[in-house]
Amino acid sequence: MTVTAHPRAAATERVAVRCVDSDVHPTPRRGELAEYLPEPWRSNYFGTHPVGDQIYYDAPDYAHAYAMRVDSFPPDGEFAGSSPDLAFKQLIMEAGADIAILEPASYSARLPGANTAMCSALNDWQANHWLDGHNNWHERWRGSICANIEEPEAAAREIEKWAGHDYMAQVLIKAEPRPSWGNPKYDPLWAAATKHDITVSCHLSRGHFEELPFPPVGLPSYNHDFMVTYSLLAANQVMSLVFDGTFERFPTLRIVFVEHAFTWILPLMWRMDAIYERRKQWMQITRKPSEIVKDHIKFTTQPLDYPEDKTELGRAFEWMECEKILLYSSDYPHWTFDDPRWLVKHLPEYAREQVMFRNGIQTYHLPETVPALEGQVRVF
Repeated sequence: MTVTAHPRAAATERVAVRCVDSDVHPTPRRGELAEYLPEPWRSNYFGTHPVGDQIYYDAPDYAHAYAMRVDSFPPDGEFAGSSPDLAFKQLIMEAGADIAILEPASYSARLPGANTAMCSALNDWQANHWLDGHNNWHERWRGSICANIEEPEAAAREIEKWAGHDYMAQVLIKAEPRPSWGNPKYDPLWAAATKHDITVSCHLSRGHFEELPFPPVGLPSYNHDFMVTYSLLAANQVMSLVFDGTFERFPTLRIVFVEHAFTWILPLMWRMDAIYERRKQWMQITRKPSEIVKDHIKFTTQPLDYPEDKTELGRAFEWMECEKILLYSSDYPHWTFDDPRWLVKHLPEYAREQVMFRNGIQTYHLPETVPALEGQVRVF
């Protein structure tokens, strides 16, 4: 029998983008990252620190499926999210996402140099294993330029290296480092991002200073404390960015908080506006904090805080002007996966298109059309 291999090629027909997923987690297969890690970090640090030994997480079914969708593990025995083809089938063809923003796991290290080395390796790995012509033939994957915020100059160099790549859509950093983001120490990173007009996103992660975020009252006791603490961490960074004048220094800077929840931003904006009215003569900012947030900061929808009375969520959506600040996200392949066909039903009708795809297209400078895929589920 003769077998003919046909190269993967995108269709000439194009369809409108109707779902942008802002939070998808690709995972390297065993051994893939090693070739991209520079020495001595490859041998002396990461080669002696198995990732699983440092994980603190007691999510449902963690012992069995590592808090991942059970069906997202590929048949070859590799980890969930390691197969571009399976992710394409489940997320693009079956769930209906048109473009997905890839955010690799953080692989946190205690040493800034090790974090910088890992960021560089993850960028090379994405380019060669997800964004290449073989795996991104359909033009649906968009990568993240992983940047170590602890070393702002090194982060800026990484942005300069990758900002011209056709499929790198954002810069990806962590929220934990001290001091907070409003400190001028980080200006080289913001300057590089705004120079190339590329969005900066922060996905919740374990960082350099603590294996868990460190609130003022001390380390949390349980995973449920830990998950709530991430929102508090993001709130502090929002205040720092606003009150320390970061957006005054970089008026085109765009920040996305990924998986930090979002319902807390409404009372925080109220509180910041109240303080601003009383103390604005001493501040570095010239606009109400709520206006700055709505112009410069966005949040992803997952996790969705869902009260028993849905009308309460509807009021919160309206008051915070969710159509301006929310981006749809699925968190694939985690167990917390939010299917876009489910999520869209819980959004106010007036905000659905903005949240599900228009904000994503604008935030990440994405195309408005993609190659058509026969048999793909469509959210709209």
